[in-house]
Amino acid sequence: MPRRPWNSVPIEPRRDPLVPLPPNLLRLEPHPYTALGAPYGPGGSPFQLRQEVIDRLLDSQEALQEQQPDWRLAVFDGWRPLAVQAFMVEHTLLELCRKRGVDPAETSPAREALTAEVGRFWADPDEDPAAPPPHSTGAAVDLTLVDHRGLPLDMGSAIDAIGPVSSPDHFESVAQGAAKPAQRTWARGCHRRRRLLRQVLQQAGFAQHPNEWWHFSWGDQLWAWSRGEAQACYGRVEPEPG
Repeated sequence: MPRRPWNSVPIEPRRDPLVPLPPNLLRLEPHPYTALGAPYGPGGSPFQLRQEVIDRLLDSQEALQEQQPDWRLAVFDGWRPLAVQAFMVEHTLLELCRKRGVDPAETSPAREALTAEVGRFWADPDEDPAAPPPHSTGAAVDLTLVDHRGLPLDMGSAIDAIGPVSSPDHFESVAQGAAKPAQRTWARGCHRRRRLLRQVLQQAGFAQHPNEWWHFSWGDQLWAWSRGEAQACYGRVEPEPG
């Protein structure tokens, strides 16, 4: 997989260990990657982030509830070690090959095309500390909106969906081109909720992944590149022992 443009941003590491999400940030469980057997290792949990990132998520949730008092943020995935990144890249490619009827064991134009498609959404599990996958830094988070019951709101696609449907503004064009009023109303609702999620996260300083409505980060290379910062604050991190 090719490197991303943000991997050229230098990293000046900040001392800020991984910490568990606090109780007032909802976790979407059971976590799908752990259910698949992803290798988090001893002390590993997807529901860990840098303290600065958590503080800003709490600010985002407060801003959200000023507009929608019964809604909350819900974290789908946070920290992800390289072993899990590699596991999920392979799993996603194999699943996509199965759905598209492509033999994953053969080198073919069809398989190469699917590999490139997966690469638009899943970062390469690069071991180079100068090019860490965003989630390996503890600075990136995948999240959505939930209602007062803790049930996810309709955002138009599942988190981790592969394809144009995952683009942050996908449903703006869908609504504009909808032939039926019901479809137009649904698409507008999906776009409005995605826009609100982005608004409250960006208000707290987060940057959104250009291809994923659910992915936001603060302090990693993607964040620095998106905001024109000279350097990133966070590189790859592992949980502290004990």
